[in-house]
Amino acid sequence: MPLQLVTGKQIKPQRVVIYAPEGIGKSTFASQFPKPLFIDIEGGTSTLDVARAPKASSWAMFKEQLKEIKADPMGFATLVIDTADWAERLCLQHICDSNNWASIEEPGYGKGFVRAGEEWGKFLDFLTDLSTAAGMNVVVLAHAHLKKFEQPDESGAYDRYEMKLSKYAAPLLKEWADMVLFCNYETIVVQDANTKTNKAQGGKRVIHTTHHVCWDAKNRHDLPAKLDFPKAGAFEQIGHCFPAVGGASSTSTEAAPLEARVEPGPPSDDVPADFVAQPDPADAVHANQPAPAAEPTGTKVPFTDPTAFPAALFELMHANQVQEAEIQQVVAAKGYYPADTPVGNYADDFVAGVLVAAWEQVFNAIKSNRKEKAA
Repeated sequence: MPLQLVTGKQIKPQRVVIYAPEGIGKSTFASQFPKPLFIDIEGGTSTLDVARAPKASSWAMFKEQLKEIKADPMGFATLVIDTADWAERLCLQHICDSNNWASIEEPGYGKGFVRAGEEWGKFLDFLTDLSTAAGMNVVVLAHAHLKKFEQPDESGAYDRYEMKLSKYAAPLLKEWADMVLFCNYETIVVQDANTKTNKAQGGKRVIHTTHHVCWDAKNRHDLPAKLDFPKAGAFEQIGHCFPAVGGASSTSTEAAPLEARVEPGPPSDDVPADFVAQPDPADAVHANQPAPAAEPTGTKVPFTDPTAFPAALFELMHANQVQEAEIQQVVAAKGYYPADTPVGNYADDFVAGVLVAAWEQVFNAIKSNRKEKAA
């Protein structure tokens, strides 16, 4: 079969990373992108008139939100993740819970961070798939901090700005992005003629778009190396890089409810293998039949006392309309706890390491039980 060649420019959604010191206006800048939908992990967008998904308190819930948006963008044109460093915290906690580690350093020799880097890479791959399938720009925000840097071919070290991420996550994020923008305050150091002391002046906000010895930045659109960073209209300077909007900033959009759409996936190496539901031959028989009453109907299952469940688990139960009895049935079938043990009495490490970390497999088992009950 002859090789199929594609020539010319390809117009596609953009993948953007914006990092900066805290409080400079990263979220405000991202809110100017076309029709933005925020996943506000940090919880810093309360003063912005934007659409946002419920705050996720676990890596499993965060991934479910991404799956939901991939399946139905709901008319939004830009997905904003606020912020990458807070998302990495969820990722690290997920790795620790899945392996029953007290901290990511427990396995030694950096093995914990290597495992987290693998999970982070899968996360970025999913963002790429989401951007392509949903036709959405993806903007990832991150905090910046100063870090000492030693250049291999030079003596001495100097400070440079880097993303506040682990050394495994930051390079992957920079490679993944089409555009990396570093926002900062422009400061000029001048020397007093009389006292010979140095003083800092300035404070103008700027956007750096190209690499410098003191920071990382890049773009594929021949942008000026430095742009002004006004509080309003900053996006207009880069809007031409997003052909679908022609440089115009969008207005805020009302948030649509995020209903759960959980897609079964391959079993994870980090979770008990017996939690993975096997394919049911009856699926083909029931495919064209009305959903049984036990299946999600679009109405949230009422929980008499949400505080009786761990917060991360309750988010997943509520989003997928799972009853406490369904959790108890799956757990009892595997021999972890008696069927009449309240979920609130489960050990914290069991909830975090098995139920939350392996939620996809747990929910598949619940759906399998529902089908058997309806048969």
